[in-house]
Order: sequence, then structure tokens, then C-alpha cells
Amino acid sequence: MAFSTILRGGRVVDPANGRFGTFDVGVDGDRVAEIAPELDPARAGRILEVGDCWVVPGVIDLHVHTSRRHGGYNAHRMMARAGVCTALDMGGPWDEFIEFAGDEGAGLNVASLQQVRPGLTVGDDDPGRGELEALLEKSLEEGAVGLKLLGGHYPMTPDSTRRAIEVANAARAYVAFHGGSTETGSNIEGFVESVELARDLNLHIPHVNSYCRGQIKERAIDEITEALDLLAQNRNIISESYLATINGTSGRCVDGVPESKATAQCLQLAGYPATEEGLEAAIRDGWARINAPRGGENVNITGEEAVRSWRARDTITSVNFPVNPAESRLLAATARNGDGSFVVDAIASDGGAHPRNVNVSSGMALVRTEALTAEEFVLKTSLNPARMLGCPSKGHLGEGADADITGIDPETGSPVFSLVGGELVLWRGALVGSGSTILTTERGVDALQAKGFSTRVVDVAGSMLYSGRPADPFSRPA
Repeated sequence: MAFSTILRGGRVVDPANGRFGTFDVGVDGDRVAEIAPELDPARAGRILEVGDCWVVPGVIDLHVHTSRRHGGYNAHRMMARAGVCTALDMGGPWDEFIEFAGDEGAGLNVASLQQVRPGLTVGDDDPGRGELEALLEKSLEEGAVGLKLLGGHYPMTPDSTRRAIEVANAARAYVAFHGGSTETGSNIEGFVESVELARDLNLHIPHVNSYCRGQIKERAIDEITEALDLLAQNRNIISESYLATINGTSGRCVDGVPESKATAQCLQLAGYPATEEGLEAAIRDGWARINAPRGGENVNITGEEAVRSWRARDTITSVNFPVNPAESRLLAATARNGDGSFVVDAIASDGGAHPRNVNVSSGMALVRTEALTAEEFVLKTSLNPARMLGCPSKGHLGEGADADITGIDPETGSPVFSLVGGELVLWRGALVGSGSTILTTERGVDALQAKGFSTRVVDVAGSMLYSGRPADPFSRPA
């Protein structure tokens, strides 16, 4: 057999296939063809020397943002630099997601949920079943894989939130919910309500740690403990958490107040009034950090420069606050059930265009401190995310698996290279990929291919969201 590429001499970490050692990886086109202690270099069209790297199944980030309002023009490059091979945009909106996937793609696999947002994709905060079904049908036909409820930012009533989850479940579409409704906020109360609203249904609750900032209880650790206990008891819910200190939200103000409820909460957390003036003061003081493009990526800026940037864009930009306590982040990433399985299924970044794409760098820090093993790192950043999204050919490096591979420097914890579908996307710090492959359901293939996109079909109905967790957490996705 001839190989298009041989990755030579790397330390392969592939728990689904029981590999943890030095191997050559032979890639034939877009598939893993063979892994052996040594492959004949004469059989390769290209040899990549990776003996200084861990070679792991391509990192899958199940929570990113790539829309215009989040600075999406840089999002794909930022994810590629962070070693990501596959990403799920948590809420679009779809038209902005597809715009940047085409114009700004960096060679990644990307999928998106359509947002359920009062005043934008639905009429008000109490949409009926028919309106929600129509939104889902249109979104699936266009290529989205499901719906994202933006409760913590743009809340709906509890009844309409429950209806939206029911509608997605009936269609076996993906559904995620940023907790919070017209009755609760993006805090532990909103998280508890999310669990209650998902009773006897299937749901993805994102960024578990973000509800546990000590806003309601005196200590953040008491809130994250309550959240983890609820997840352990309600296994109909899949979840992820992130490892960054900063959050991400909207800097847009309407009629003198932030449009996002989460922005208002972050201001109040530090004693600023939840007004446009309060946000300006927080930006000037450095509590609120405006995202600004610098050298092909977005960075945080503060002070007068940030105020000018925010004002120049009529406040329509994204903003980050340093609001995530270490105890919530670390417990969410490492907490285990009684059987040793993880309470929170995956590590995600909530990044993309937000400068916090730290799944690899911060995840490897947990490995170096022995909070996670190398195999557990792969489980939470690739293997479980593949199951959650319904991608059985990803998350492992078995024969015939997708040739999505991330290389990591184990000393620094930084990404070194990545291949997506056998094609180089990142090599020794240089971005070399372009375009996007859109992950979609069968219903979205025709519309996306008509727009000129390459597509791959995901099996949402057979994903962990609907089929449950495997008995063996390190088994291949089925």
C-alpha cells in the first residue's frame, strides 16, 4: 500500500484503539490507513517528522462562535492555530456562519446550530410550537444540525423553552440550551431550571462552569458542586465545560442598556451598573475587554483604545469579562461519577472568535499536573466530542478513521501541526489550510453543495445526545 503521508516517530495517544507509544501513522488520502512501529518511507508521497510530538485524534471543539458579531473573520484561523480540526458553532446565526465558513475558512470541518433568538429568528419570547417547528425545518434544510437556545443572553419563557427542546427531540435534531429564561438568569438558578425543563428529554447544556461564578450562593464551589450533582443524576443531559478565565458575550447596547442579559450580569458582578455608561466604565477600567483584530486573530484590548474601538463599531462587538473562578473550571473538567466516568462529557472552548481557544494548552496543563491522564485528555477533547456530534469515524486513529490528527508538543502543551481529511492545516506554527467542509445532516447536503461546499453527514439521531453513553468510555464511537 502507498501512503499519501507518513507521520513518522510520534507518540501516538489513541485510547479507543489501545495505543500509547511511538508509532508511524500512514495516511491514504483522507483516511488513516495503517499504524505501525515503523512504516517503509519509500511507500510515502510525503514524510512528516513528528518525533517531538504527541499524535492524537483531531481535536473537536463542540462550542465555538464564528459569526460577524463575534469577529468571525478571524475565528477559523484562531481555531486552526489552536490545533482544532472540527468545530461546532453554537448558534450561528446560520447566515453569518455560512458566510465566514466560505470566505474565511482555514481547512477545518465545521457545523452549526441555528439560534433561537426572540426578535431575530423567532418573533418574541414566547414562540409557539408551529413557529419553532418552522424554524427547525428551514434550518435543517439549509444545513444546520439543530437549534441553540440563547436563554442566558436572549431569554424565552420557560414554556417556550421546553417547547423548543421538545420540537428538536421529536425531529432527532441537535439541541443545546444556554441556561436562563424570562424567570431565571445565566447562573446556578438558570442551570437548575435547565435540568428541570429537560425532564424526560435529551439536551446538551453547554459551558457548565459558567453558571457557577458565586452569583447566587456565597461560594462558587457550592454552585459547581450542585451543578455536578444534578448532571450525575440526570444522564439524559450531555455537557461540556471550558478552561478559560474569560467569558464571551455581546458588547452591543440598545436604548442605553446592554442587549445581552449575560453582559448585564457580568457588569453587576463587579459593581458596575448594567447600562451603556456602566459598560463604558468597565471597558476603560479593564474589567470588560473588547475583542479587536490584530495580525489575523482577535485579541483583548482595554482602556481608552478599547472604548474608541467599541464606539467606532456602534457597540456591535464582542466583549470578555474575567469572571470564571478556577474552582468551577477545574472541578467541571475533572469531576468523576462513582464508576470513574466523567460527570461533564467534554472540554470545549466557547471560543472561535473569542481569544480563548485553550482546549489543548490548558488541557495539557491538566495532564502535566496529573489531573487528567493523556488518554483522558483525548477522551474529553476528541473521542467524546465525536460521539456527541455523531461522527463515528472521528475521535480515534483506527484503520479507516478520518485522517483528522493533531500534533502537540508535550513539553509546552502547544499545538504543532494538524491534518484535516489528510490535508495539512497547521504546520510548525504556519497556517496552510483553506476552505471548510461542512458537517450537516442528510437534509442539508443539497443546499450546501449547491453553494459549492464539501460536506460530510453526521448522525445526530445515533449520537450520544440520543443514544446515550457507551459502557466503555474508551471504546470507538459506534
